[in-house]
Amino acid sequence: MRLRMGLRVLRRARDEVQIGTDVRWAVRLTGLTAGEVDLLLTLDRGASTRGLLPLAQQLQLAPGRLDDLLAALDRARLLAPERAGTDPGTGPGPSDAGPDAAIWARLLPDGDGAALLAARHDRVVGLLGAGRVGLSAAVTLAAAGVGAVLVDDDRPVSAADLGVGGYTARDLGTPRRGAAARILRDLAPRVRTTAPARTRPDVLVLVEHGATDAVRARVLMSEGVVHLSVLVRDGDVVVGPLVRPGSSPCLRCLDLYRADADEHWPAVAAQLVAADRTRPPEEETVLAAVAGPLAAGQVLAQLDGTSPRTLGAALEITLPEVVPRLRVWSVHPRCGCTGPRASSGR
Repeated sequence: MRLRMGLRVLRRARDEVQIGTDVRWAVRLTGLTAGEVDLLLTLDRGASTRGLLPLAQQLQLAPGRLDDLLAALDRARLLAPERAGTDPGTGPGPSDAGPDAAIWARLLPDGDGAALLAARHDRVVGLLGAGRVGLSAAVTLAAAGVGAVLVDDDRPVSAADLGVGGYTARDLGTPRRGAAARILRDLAPRVRTTAPARTRPDVLVLVEHGATDAVRARVLMSEGVVHLSVLVRDGDVVVGPLVRPGSSPCLRCLDLYRADADEHWPAVAAQLVAADRTRPPEEETVLAAVAGPLAAGQVLAQLDGTSPRTLGAALEITLPEVVPRLRVWSVHPRCGCTGPRASSGR
């Protein structure tokens, strides 16, 4: 065992040390001898617990005291197997994944952040719509170690796309798909930006404007594709819901709730979907910079097997505050996407 990757051992006083800085797991050990402080400080340098016995004897620790200290650290879940300290740069993931692996080593029960990064390398994420919001999401996913990020958007890069995500003046007029692929490969050389035809993504991100395309959503449901809606509106962006077909509220559920509140919503939505295909989208700088990575975080939660917050919910990011607000949705009783269930959006 060794201290979880990246945790710091900090001297607080002559007889006291602190391990970690995150309030979820940071602990203080008090009433220590000078030798015990010195021994614990060696853990900050990556020492294995296997080699501490000779040092404990050299520092004249009381018999059994080393076992007591290690037991206290283990109860606080600050120790992890040595394999969790493997340099992630030697695995199949991106060579710059060190900080990600180190931080996940502090969060995962087994402390194996490197394994999580390696698993991401085998995942495929599709992204439909690569304006400012979509590209910033794609860039975040590639940097986080996702093995394949497949961008689908043939619209030309416009001046309105520059600045967030990575498009530059040299990309003007070129298809977003090709420009985005170049940016992703420059950022993460191991990322794959193409895949065989009919490749099924683990998650598909839909960046749409004004309203979701009901026809597209229905196809994704019928094919069982997990998808995350990212809806850009006049002055806000809605990230979510993340839809697991057959087990969570779908995009039709949301449309039905909106139609319950506004009988003319279907006509309005149809016009917005049609306009999204022809009008240049407007994506405000700060909203795009926040919404894209937030969407990527929800995708990663799905890929990593944790709990996406947008499963049956959405994060609404509005100007000028740009502070996400959670809105929870449930299956609409008339939808039937997961079977009859009397419930309401709230």
